[in-house]
Amino acid sequence: MISINPLSLHLFGNLARQAVLCIGCVLFSHALFAAWEGQVGVEGRFYFEDPLDAKQHTNENLSFYVQPEYRHRWNGGKSSFTFVGFGLLDQNDEERSHVDIRELSWDTSYDNWDVRIGLRKVFWGVTEFQHLVDIINQTDLVDNIDTEDKLGQPMINVAAVQDWGTVDFFVMPYFRERNYAGVKGRLRNQPFVSDSEVRYESDDEEKHVDYALRYSHYFGDWDVGLSYFKGTDRSPDLIDDVDANNQPISVAYYELIDQIGVDLQVTKEHVLWKFEGIYRDSAAESYTAAGGGFEYTLPDNGSSTMDVSLLSEYHADSRGENSRTFDQDIGFGVRFGLHDAKSTAILMGFVYDLNNNGHIFSIESSQRIADNWTLVFDARFFEGQRVGDSGYDVSQDDHIEITLSHYF
Repeated sequence: MISINPLSLHLFGNLARQAVLCIGCVLFSHALFAAWEGQVGVEGRFYFEDPLDAKQHTNENLSFYVQPEYRHRWNGGKSSFTFVGFGLLDQNDEERSHVDIRELSWDTSYDNWDVRIGLRKVFWGVTEFQHLVDIINQTDLVDNIDTEDKLGQPMINVAAVQDWGTVDFFVMPYFRERNYAGVKGRLRNQPFVSDSEVRYESDDEEKHVDYALRYSHYFGDWDVGLSYFKGTDRSPDLIDDVDANNQPISVAYYELIDQIGVDLQVTKEHVLWKFEGIYRDSAAESYTAAGGGFEYTLPDNGSSTMDVSLLSEYHADSRGENSRTFDQDIGFGVRFGLHDAKSTAILMGFVYDLNNNGHIFSIESSQRIADNWTLVFDARFFEGQRVGDSGYDVSQDDHIEITLSHYF
């Protein structure tokens, strides 16, 4: 039976009022501003096994989310304003319940220059299973552990757009900490990561100013990206510690790093060849990591009812088993895109750790079930992880997830 504790009810009341306010603003403004849009949805997860930690919730978990968006263009399309909000209410985990501004920015163009100021999301990279070079935005880990969801990053971004390529320069005056699941949450570290014991290498902590530079261009079939980042690492080290009650906790420690990255994609008929590599240096260590592979789309003779793509990638990290993610892993995937009115899409993936034989199997599928309604089905299964492996903390968290979303 699903139950909601008093704290969750209190959080629900606060978030529900904000959600209603956001939705009310959207509905009221819709008649005045055609650029208002967004989505609301409900997400249900079911876990097949009891968690590693008895403090974590079991079996079912329900959550609600709202994402209002507003976009406006003027000056002949050369200037724009963007707002994307997000709010999530979780049944069991108060740390997963949160409100965030994903984007709030003003963008404008002057001849061959683009200027963007505010909270923005910037994505770098080409590979499917891991995005090594993508470092501008912080990961919203409580929303989804696939690291695809990001928090908005405060920045000033100036881009020079020339025939020989685009050069982006970023100044980021404020750092956003990664959010982690709380004591009761599933899909979390063991022990849980405390949000009140954060540590930084820099004395300026979250006010340290970060910088980044990126060059991107295409040369025939080649798409090339070269990047440099200097600042606070978005992915912290986790240090074992105890709280005031002498209970074990993990503490996030954010280093200062320099990172050089390269991403390449080559298009050859039905095949996309992909590569990402980084060199990262910090006071504690220096290392390299790389990943690459291909995505092959089966030729369509015009009679097929779907598009089918095959994916495979290999990822390696010079730190070996000390890597926070992939140390020596190979991934396989199949993507289906059905030619139907419901826009059905399915992605199945399998990642195998060549060092310890641990593996992850996932399914992601989406389908439009009515006008403005979408149903998403996800499943993840973790097998073969041993104590000490990077994936052991979620080894008992096999689950399915169903999300029903309404777009307005």
